[in-house]
Amino acid sequence: MKKILVANRGEIALRVMRTARRMGIATVAVYSEADRHMPHVRFADEAVLLGPPPSSQSYLLGDKIIEIAKQLGVDGIHPGYGFLSENANFARAVKAAGITFIGPSAESMEIMGSKLGAKEAVKKYNIPMVPGTEGAISDIPEAKKIAAEIGYPILIKASAGGGGKGMRIVENEGEFDEQMNRAISEAISSFGDGAVFIEKYVGSPRHIEIQILADNHGNCVHLFERECSVQRRHQKLVEEAPSSCLTPEIRKAMGEDAVKVAKACNYSGAGTIEFLVDEKLNYYFLEMNTRLQVEHPVSEWIAGMDLVEQQIRVARGEKLAFTQDDLTINGHAIELRVCAEDPRENFLPSVGLLKKYRPPLSMENVRVDDGIEEGMDVPIYYDPMLAKLIAWGETREEATRRLIDAIDNFEVEGVATTLPFGKFVLQHEAFINGKFDTHFVKHYFTPDKLENPEEAEIAATLAVQLFLDHKKQLNVPPVTTSEWYKKR
Repeated sequence: MKKILVANRGEIALRVMRTARRMGIATVAVYSEADRHMPHVRFADEAVLLGPPPSSQSYLLGDKIIEIAKQLGVDGIHPGYGFLSENANFARAVKAAGITFIGPSAESMEIMGSKLGAKEAVKKYNIPMVPGTEGAISDIPEAKKIAAEIGYPILIKASAGGGGKGMRIVENEGEFDEQMNRAISEAISSFGDGAVFIEKYVGSPRHIEIQILADNHGNCVHLFERECSVQRRHQKLVEEAPSSCLTPEIRKAMGEDAVKVAKACNYSGAGTIEFLVDEKLNYYFLEMNTRLQVEHPVSEWIAGMDLVEQQIRVARGEKLAFTQDDLTINGHAIELRVCAEDPRENFLPSVGLLKKYRPPLSMENVRVDDGIEEGMDVPIYYDPMLAKLIAWGETREEATRRLIDAIDNFEVEGVATTLPFGKFVLQHEAFINGKFDTHFVKHYFTPDKLENPEEAEIAATLAVQLFLDHKKQLNVPPVTTSEWYKKR
């Protein structure tokens, strides 16, 4: 494999290209008009314009990307994550064009791309699953009966869903019809597929996922787990590896079950098996992501390997050069997604000119994966993530302290970011003690928590003084001593 086209943009495109260059592989960037001056475009050996800014007119043009690859003599296409990364038709078309798709087969994607299909595939391995319907719901009265048997609250989920779309919590039977209609409508608009199913709602879950790696020779290992429970609307915000709540026995069992899931769909390459873990540490298979994850750097750090390099090696037909027994956990890593969102305004997207952008690149054991530079505009067309800020330590406490220091040394002006929110999370007692679940944001965060403590103290003191001053001015004397009272 001498030349790779990266069918993506920004941070992940640059991250893949850096590994490819280290391996002596030439790279091709594709870009939209909005991304003409992005670092990944300049970094690549060759770059080709796809079209206007909307992804439907640029990064989602699979046929055009394949044609560019053929014209430039590309050997492999790496899809990154998002866009075409889990599009089975694209993977199949890449293969048909005589180009290597750096990822799993189209067949594996199709099996795991449907939550119902994934459950059916892994059923024979006796992997724990959340109680629910085995197929898509078509008979509403029957679905209500099943919901009553499972017990409320329940979750209605889109079979083709992801990112929380097409998902509704139903607290009681009276809400069932309305939430069902909403879930189906959202599933159709988001995925073009209205199939939904129901399962028991786990009230205080932790979201824990296992990184797996498999070759085309029947070998598969897991690279331990990532804790991804700090979320907002099912979107991950802070991730760490390993989890602070798992025992060695549960970690081993979950890892072995993750490998079974991968084998159930004849998987190859890097993938992620997601689980829900309840307050008693019972775990349930949730889904499989058939691609590289945003949070993969924390797994790379504790496992001591480059996952993109492993993806490329597997795609070239190489066997894994290690077994499960060769892998151990080394220290602790935590990642913050630095997004152009304003946590003080309900995480609204924040776009505009990056007047200042200075990440802490020189700090020891701190990694910054980004794809933007000072002076550039943050576009509204794509995911708002500017960078991933990752810190490693020999212990969880050390990694936490280092990440807080890195946040303090990350300078951004021109747009609001999630940096202050990340610091809030890392300093919160629930996070420090490891006593949190996917409701962390709902339970502990409000925008006022991000106010500067010194400013807040000054403001509070001033407010008290003003109150006392106003009280003096407006105080009405007791009627028993009033001159008006005496004259009566």
